[in-house]
Amino acid sequence: MLELESARLLISCPDRPGIVAAVSRFLAARGANILDAQQHSTDPAGGTFFMRLVFQLKGLADKMAGLRRAFQTEVAHTFGMSFQLTEAAKRKRMSILVSKYDHALLELLWRQQSGELAVDIPHVISNHDALRPLVENFGIAYHHLPVTKATKPQQEAQVAELIVNSDIVVLARYMQILSASFVARFGPRTINIHHSFLPAFVGANPYKHAYQRGVKLIGATAHFVTADLDEGPIIEQDVRRVSHRDHIKDLVSVGREVERIVLARAVRAFAEDRVLVFENKTVVFD
Repeated sequence: MLELESARLLISCPDRPGIVAAVSRFLAARGANILDAQQHSTDPAGGTFFMRLVFQLKGLADKMAGLRRAFQTEVAHTFGMSFQLTEAAKRKRMSILVSKYDHALLELLWRQQSGELAVDIPHVISNHDALRPLVENFGIAYHHLPVTKATKPQQEAQVAELIVNSDIVVLARYMQILSASFVARFGPRTINIHHSFLPAFVGANPYKHAYQRGVKLIGATAHFVTADLDEGPIIEQDVRRVSHRDHIKDLVSVGREVERIVLARAVRAFAEDRVLVFENKTVVFD
């Protein structure tokens, strides 16, 4: 079973000759077999180099701590490299935050239960209680944490306590603006989904405004959460074509469909260690 002894290595560093050779020599010296390798440079002259490797190594679990220390000393230090080394078989822990809309939530729950999304979902957190029966039907704990403007700091503290050990936090149409302190703590592992009308149709009733303008494309964007609202590094996007025959309810239906798919793709890419952030952009390996 290859997956049980497979690891994923993500690296980023200033580009220069010899990086691939050094990484390959390090793994070969320890008897590792490279199963997949992808790389990208923003500019071969003074740019940033990114790489994702999947390799197999017998007895991997017992060797991981030593591998990390040795790689830091022998390779990463030399090249000024940031790296992440994880076991492929270790499923990430994912917390989901949601309000009242269920479409993005259901997509994630279904994909996880069907085995398409290799994560563990210990709980769903919501500021409303409406989706409790749906979530508990999947055998997942549901935490109802209502929030008002006055109670927001206390509510966020409760959320933080629940998600502190999560590898991924997903805002599956969680209709709350997170505080700067919350984003500073959890933003790098938090993924949000929204329609791609922004910034053209901000505020309430975006589909109504889109209908009135006669849009021809409906889209969605999944991105990391940052202090700048809806401006974090983009992980995944997609669009669907619509026409003059479509009314507002049709646009809403198409929009929710593309939101579900885009969010699921983004979460899967992050869960499989295929995403690296560079400035306010991402490198997403296939």
